[in-house]
Amino acid sequence: MTRGEVEAVALALPAATKVVQWGGSDVYKVGGKVFAICGLRGGLSFKVSEIGFEVLTADGPGRQAPYLAKGHWVIVDLDDLDPRDAAGWIETAHSLIAAKLTRAVRAELGL
Repeated sequence: MTRGEVEAVALALPAATKVVQWGGSDVYKVGGKVFAICGLRGGLSFKVSEIGFEVLTADGPGRQAPYLAKGHWVIVDLDDLDPRDAAGWIETAHSLIAAKLTRAVRAELGL
């Protein structure tokens, strides 16, 4: 999967934005909160549930994302990504982060 394909999936989600930070990584946010990072260490990092973290890091293609694993973030190499799997993971990450936004912010963003 390419960075362009990741961008297309991420920016198609409601109220998603992109900034370039941290040495050229594409950082995707909803309501100002990060839900995915592309390009950091050659991979795609994203927020997952506790169960998703266990599954992806124990038996799946993911590993603990550096500096973010405590918050249940994983990283998967871009070269190893199946586009359908990645789209689902990005959508889930977006919803997990959007759910943590305040009611007022969600309403403002139309979520």
